[in-house]
Amino acid sequence: MTGISGNRGGRIRVLIVDDEPALTEVLSVAVTEAGWHPYPAPDGHSALREARRCAPHAVVLDGMLPDLDGIQVLRRLRYENPELPVLMLTARDAVEHRLDGLGNGADDYVTKPFSLQEVVLRLRGLLRRSGAERVRTDDSVRVLGDLTVAAESREVHRGGAAVALTAKEFDLLRLLMEHPRQVLSKAQILDRVWSSSFDGGGNLVEVYISSLRRKIDRGRAPMIHTVRGLGYAIRPVEDGR
Repeated sequence: MTGISGNRGGRIRVLIVDDEPALTEVLSVAVTEAGWHPYPAPDGHSALREARRCAPHAVVLDGMLPDLDGIQVLRRLRYENPELPVLMLTARDAVEHRLDGLGNGADDYVTKPFSLQEVVLRLRGLLRRSGAERVRTDDSVRVLGDLTVAAESREVHRGGAAVALTAKEFDLLRLLMEHPRQVLSKAQILDRVWSSSFDGGGNLVEVYISSLRRKIDRGRAPMIHTVRGLGYAIRPVEDGR
């Protein structure tokens, strides 16, 4: 028997088991934007093969599949890895499926229709309890919408994709992230990022803000905003909708 250990290196892997292509696609996008790697499977047998291949850290499992019943898949996953976190998807009126899922080892469930944010939050909770995703308690990692900034490693990701920044660009972004939604003046930015208030510094800030926008916001809804006459602010995309 090939075990499902979930102990390989790299990004967190989430197996998504559902026979609805549209739903699988949006779940995969949500998982990717959370910074994880999705592995879709359209049915039970495919899910078991994919689980052995990718060794997932967590599973999103539909209770109704075209070949195996979701509970059968759950039992087999549990047999091969009793510690694997499993989030069940059930129809709103399928009370028996929810009870069967929890009784057979599912860690949590959401009912259809559901919000993608709820799925991600529940998955994150399961991943943290399992130890696959560390709980950040030292403020070294800041998250705003789909943007993540890690101060210690100086790594930046947006929508799960790495963003390469220069040292000063990173310092500027970190300052903005430390004050989400707050407008920072050019003078405040100069003082905090360059420890200076020299003449012409405003132009320097404009240049770096422009460069940061090209890297953070390129091809995406903007997060870095100019507040005319006041300064600059960073906001999650949903604030602008």
